[in-house]
Amino acid sequence: MSAGPNARTSGTVQTRLPWWALVIPVVAFASLLALLTVPASAEPGSAHGGPGAVSRVVEFVQTALARQAP
Repeated sequence: MSAGPNARTSGTVQTRLPWWALVIPVVAFASLLALLTVPASAEPGSAHGGPGAVSRVVEFVQTALARQAP
């Protein structure tokens, strides 16, 4: 039984992504990383040697994992 005249027989598929499909995730990752690493001026202790956003995230993950441990 034939699949018709438009059926593919080679089995290879080429997929090309548009340029923005790669740029959008890279820009989003870079901007979120910049938000985590740059201390916020609204927080009084972070700009003068206080705990930054990255250390707070690490502490939160450690606390959450410690609660999960048996």
